Amino acid sequence: MDAMLTVLAALWGAVAGLLVPRAAYRFSVEPEEPWRDACPAGHALTGAARGWLGSTRCAACATAPAVPVPGPADSPADGPAEASGGQPDAGSAEQPAGPAARPGATRHPARYAPGVLVPVVTAVSCAALAAATGTRPELAAWLLLAPVAVLLAAIDRRVHRLPDRLTLPAAGAAAVLLGLAALLPEHAGSWLSALLGGAALGGFYFLLFVINPNGMGFGDVKLALSLGMVLGWYGWAMVFAGGFAGFLLGAAYGFGLMVLRRAGRKTGIPFGPFMITGALLGILLGALAA
Repeated sequence: MDAMLTVLAALWGAVAGLLVPRAAYRFSVEPEEPWRDACPAGHALTGAARGWLGSTRCAACATAPAVPVPGPADSPADGPAEASGGQPDAGSAEQPAGPAARPGATRHPARYAPGVLVPVVTAVSCAALAAATGTRPELAAWLLLAPVAVLLAAIDRRVHRLPDRLTLPAAGAAAVLLGLAALLPEHAGSWLSALLGGAALGGFYFLLFVINPNGMGFGDVKLALSLGMVLGWYGWAMVFAGGFAGFLLGAAYGFGLMVLRRAGRKTGIPFGPFMITGALLGILLGALAA
C-alpha cells in the first residue's frame, strides 16, 4: 500500500510539475512589469486558464518558416567581425545552441523555458512526502502545496522575486488545508500549532527584513507564513529545524559562490529555494517522527 501510494504521488508530482515551467516563465518578470503573455519571439501564449497552463514549446515558433543564419561568406568583409567580444547579441539570447546555430543552418526557437528539471523535482518531492507521511490526511495538503512551492522556487531563482499572487494564496491554502486535515481521523499534527508556527516564522522573517531590508526581501516574509504553518503542524521543533535548515543551505550556497569567486559578500542570492528546501526537510523529519 505504501509503495503504491508513493508511486501515485510521484505521478501526481510529475503531471503537476509539467504545468509549472510555463507559469514560472510568465511570472518571472521584474517588479512593476506585467506578466508575460508571449513567447520570446512575440507569439501569444495560448492554452487553458487564459494561457497559464500549457507546454513550454511555442507551436507558432515550431511551425514558423526556417530563418537562414548568415555564414562567414554573408558577412561584410570590412565589418567589425568581433564587435561584441564574441558574445551573442540580445536578439539571439533565446536561441538554442547546438547544430541549429552553425553557419548556414536554421533556427527554430520552439522551447522558451526548461521543461524537464522542474517536473522531476516535483515528482521526487511528492514521492518523498508520500513515503514519509503515509496515508495520514495531511498528505493531501503536502501534495497540493508542493507544486506551488516548486513554482515559487523557480521564479525566485530566475528573478529574485516571490510574487504576492502566489505567496499570499499559498498561506491561505496552507491554513485551510491543514484545518481540514485536522478534522479527519488519524492526522498527526495540530492546526493551532500550525497557525502559531506560521505567525512565529513570519514574524521572525519580518524582524530580519526590518533590520536589513537589503538582505531580506519582503516576499521572503510572506513565504515564511506558509512555510511556518506546514512546519508548525508537526510542532515547534520542526519550525526550528526547517527554518534553520533553510538558513544553513542558503549560507552554504553563498559561501560556495564566494569560494568560486562568482559572488561577493554583498551579492544577493535567491533565498526562497533554500527556505522551501529547508521546510521540505523539516516536514519529512516531522512526518517520520510522528
